[in-house]
Amino acid sequence: MKVAIVGSGYVGLVTGACFAEVGIEVTCVDIDLKKIENLSQGIIPIFEPGLEEMVIRNMKKGRLNFTTSLAEALVDCEVVFTAVGTPPDKNGSADLQYVLSVARECGRNMKDYLLIVTKSTVPVGTAGKARKALQEELDKRGVDIAFDVASNPEFLKEGAAIDDFLKPDRIVVGLDSPRAEELMKSLYKPFTLNGHPIIFMDIASAEMTKYAANAMLATKISFMNDIANLCELVGADINMVRKGIGSDSRIGNKFIYPGIGYGGSCFPKDVKALIHTADEFDYKLRVLRAVEEVNQDQKSVLFNKVFNYFNGDLKDKLIAMWGLSFKPQTDDMREAPSIVIAKQLLEAGAKVRAYDPVAMKEATHHLGDTISYADDQYDALIDADCLLLVTEWPEFRFPNFKIVKKLMNKPAIFDGRNIYEIAEMKRQEIDYFCIGIDTTK
Repeated sequence: MKVAIVGSGYVGLVTGACFAEVGIEVTCVDIDLKKIENLSQGIIPIFEPGLEEMVIRNMKKGRLNFTTSLAEALVDCEVVFTAVGTPPDKNGSADLQYVLSVARECGRNMKDYLLIVTKSTVPVGTAGKARKALQEELDKRGVDIAFDVASNPEFLKEGAAIDDFLKPDRIVVGLDSPRAEELMKSLYKPFTLNGHPIIFMDIASAEMTKYAANAMLATKISFMNDIANLCELVGADINMVRKGIGSDSRIGNKFIYPGIGYGGSCFPKDVKALIHTADEFDYKLRVLRAVEEVNQDQKSVLFNKVFNYFNGDLKDKLIAMWGLSFKPQTDDMREAPSIVIAKQLLEAGAKVRAYDPVAMKEATHHLGDTISYADDQYDALIDADCLLLVTEWPEFRFPNFKIVKKLMNKPAIFDGRNIYEIAEMKRQEIDYFCIGIDTTK
């Protein structure tokens, strides 16, 4: 089987590489010529563990190719996946111009039956719009070529995307024709043979499933952050509370870790888009509105702790930051709490020196040279007045605290991910603050 993946960003590249890994002939298409040239040389534009090796391996075997021409990719192609961006508009709605552009280009170039599958996260009703756009192009050509549309949302976690694709919890497919169902069954057979379930449903339900899943996970995060803030006020320990409720099988222990807010390319965008969809139908998603509000406020919690620690005077204070990406194992800076925190510190007159294992280059697109970037985690601490742990990269979990204390002006750590033990910090005589626990008592 031959498939085309339009869009060679995070979702498109992982999807293409993983399909090629199981023997499918894949052509990835992107309008960015420089990106395609780099990919053709094995230069990967994103950081994702295992992806570079998989791309290079399948290119060498001739199963994975790259081009800027969708018309070229459509030759003998049966399935086209749309994996282009759906960035949020100012009102929070998803911008569908790129998705619909792919549908139109397919309509202008297809010669035989084609299944158009939306992999991008899109609001309910997008498949119908894509169907209409494609049909309009066929009508302009005066040809009658059969086609189907389907929805196949991705559920990839950045940092674990390869495993998520090859060993999925579930494969969700929305469609409305037997022919499309047979194609999708055939395409995903290498995965379902290993017992991974494929769930067929109508297209609208598949489109909604992606948003609902991300909205639920975002809700768990904001709920726990809200409870963490209350714990700190009443003298409870959020870590104990988390263990207490996480052992309940109805709740589970995932996505209930307190922190400084969610970020990335999915949760913030998808929550806003789902709220906007509800608004279009005159329905207020009150819970999700609160989820978003809590998340925005949570990104300021660490700054507020630092501000209070220095009695409101941050002028010329040097603040070290460990971690910039929105989570470990990725260089993704989209909606990262570090951006909000750094800007707040700078506005208060502080200086910021940061270190991240992979995201510093990407961080320059968001923070430029307003902050300085360290060569390693200890270099960031030289003469620093305090340290902010922003992203819980593994290499930050067991630092040499003797070196930490020696390098800093005064040893003070503000732990935005609760990775250090309070007792150990007291033993090390380090001023320590975290989320959801009053460490001053």
